[in-house]
Amino acid sequence: MNTKLHAICDSRGRPLNLFVTAGQVSDYIGARALLSSLPNVDWLLGDRGHDADWFREALQDKGIRACIPGRRQRKKPVKYDKRR
Repeated sequence: MNTKLHAICDSRGRPLNLFVTAGQVSDYIGARALLSSLPNVDWLLGDRGHDADWFREALQDKGIRACIPGRRQRKKPVKYDKRR
């Protein structure tokens, strides 16, 4: 069995909050668990594993802009800032 570490980090990569799950658990579980502890920030950078409409909407409700590439199987592509 393996584990997966979900982390909220600051702009310098320093961890602010951590959540551990089993390795086969979806990234959505970690995102949901850490959502309430997100600091007041302008942007959230995430990988494709965090591409979910509910997560993007939750971030938008908090005034956070998402920089998350869309999953390949998405029917409508999602725009994101590749340089960020």
